Amino acid sequence: MRVVLAEDLFLLREGLTRLLQAHGFEIVAAVDDGPSLLKALIDHRPDVAVVDVRMPPTFTDEGLQAALAARRQVPGLPVLVLSQYVEQLYARELLADGTGAVGYLLKDRVFDAAQFVDAVRRVAAGGTAMDPEVIAKLLARGSSREPLGRLTAREVEVLASMAEGRSNAAIAQRLVITERAVTKHTSNIFAKLDLPPSDDDNRRVLAVLAYLDR
Repeated sequence: MRVVLAEDLFLLREGLTRLLQAHGFEIVAAVDDGPSLLKALIDHRPDVAVVDVRMPPTFTDEGLQAALAARRQVPGLPVLVLSQYVEQLYARELLADGTGAVGYLLKDRVFDAAQFVDAVRRVAAGGTAMDPEVIAKLLARGSSREPLGRLTAREVEVLASMAEGRSNAAIAQRLVITERAVTKHTSNIFAKLDLPPSDDDNRRVLAVLAYLDR
């Protein structure tokens, strides 16, 4: 799996490179500023990009904006962004085109190698991988709005777990309910969010985007 990595801190960039290589990823480019990132994404069209939000030259949101610009030229380009803090605006911008294949993790999650690598793989496969803290902030702001207001408290819990990229089995284990109950809740979520019948994996992504892009 081919990866473009963008991180301005040398030691972290080297650490992420070695971690991903150790798990079978090929790093086709490792860059340290926004313009270099955009060029690398367009030139290499990787299977997934792992991108720091704040990069030179201004250390605001160059990484995110380069990734968004690349997605406009390469629709559906998988992007996992890393941030030191929960930035709701950045998360909403990332989710705005509604196509999935996106993730938003706090940098603290990188220190859990298994969790980080799993998130990279989920995003590369077209899914979502949203940090629980990001989800909590967005939920606090948007859960009362339609159509999310139609969901029960348990359905919101299930949807939040879906946003983290958890399978039905993992959701069942986390919430201490049966997989059958999870399946019922997800069906209710799809119906309440007015998602037409289609591939369930696709509907999961659409449900998550409806939940997060509020």
